[in-house]
Parts: sequence; structure tokens; C-alpha cells
Amino acid sequence: MFKIAYASTAMPVRFAVERRQWAEAASIVPPSGAPPHVTAMAVWARAIGLARNGHPAGARQEVEKLRQLEQQLRASGEDYGGYWAKQVKIQEVEVMAWSAQAEGDADKARNLVRKAADDEDAIEKLPVNPGPVIPAREQLGDLLLQQGQPKQALKEFQLSLSNAPRRRGALMGVVRASEGLGIPASHN
Repeated sequence: MFKIAYASTAMPVRFAVERRQWAEAASIVPPSGAPPHVTAMAVWARAIGLARNGHPAGARQEVEKLRQLEQQLRASGEDYGGYWAKQVKIQEVEVMAWSAQAEGDADKARNLVRKAADDEDAIEKLPVNPGPVIPAREQLGDLLLQQGQPKQALKEFQLSLSNAPRRRGALMGVVRASEGLGIPASHN
């Protein structure tokens, strides 16, 4: 069940989010009957899409759904429940960060997504579990670029690439940050 539910949910989520199609991400409907951590991925994508498309109030409503899913995972008593509960908590913080950014609270947004990135870095990735759709550290780089901080963004994208090599989003972020600094990306 997990493999099928995960794959059928992850594909449209990744397709929308990796292409930065926020309206498309906001329209994702969580699957019925899927395990909580699979449902959380769809809810996260929907919430990120709403926040990044300028609808922070709608994104915050999705955060409540993520909190409920996190509690289900914590209460499951299964070994993987704790791992996935931490992942869902990180997703909650990411959504709150992008909501704060949409509301113009740059400091709060930066602090929240940095917390998500640090928390994600601290989790031991299990070899059989899929990683996050977009690493929090990569999202931090995106946020810093939006906030006009290409030097700091470049550092975060490079760190993200050390954790998740050759990710297209982080590689593109390096290029955008380098352009913002007026240097060719190939010298990074």
C-alpha cells in the first residue's frame, strides 16, 4: 500500500513543486485512505502552493491538517512513526515560513525556514525512506534570494547540494544566486 500510495502522490507533487507551479501545487488533493505521511506530502504541497501564490491564510489552514497528521504518526507506536512525525513537523514549519514571507514578515520567514533546515539536517535519513520533496535547506536558499540576499542564498544552496548532490533546484539556485552576485556560476 505505501509504495503505491507514495508514488501516486509523489509524482504530481514533485511535478508541480519542482516546476514552481504554485497554483498547480495549491490544487493538489490529498489521497483518501493513504498513510498519514503520504497524505502529509500532498497537504504540504497544497499549503506551499497557497503560501507561495499569495494565500497565507489558506496555507495556515493546511498547517492544522499537518499537525493532525503529525499527531497520528506520533501516536502510531510504529518505529517509522517517529521518523515521519519529525518530517511532517518540518513540513509544518516550512509552510509557516512561506506564509510569513507572503505576509511580509521576512525575519520570521527566514528564522522559521532556517529552523526547518537545521531540524532536517539533524534527522538521520533512513536508506529506504524517500527524502523530502524539496530539502528545507534548498528552500532557505530560495527564500534568501527572494529577500535579496544572494550571498547567503549561495551558501545555503551549496550546503544543500552537499546533502543532496545534483538536485536540479539547488543547482538552479546556485546559478541564480551567482547571477545576483555578478559572478559566473561555474566559479562556485
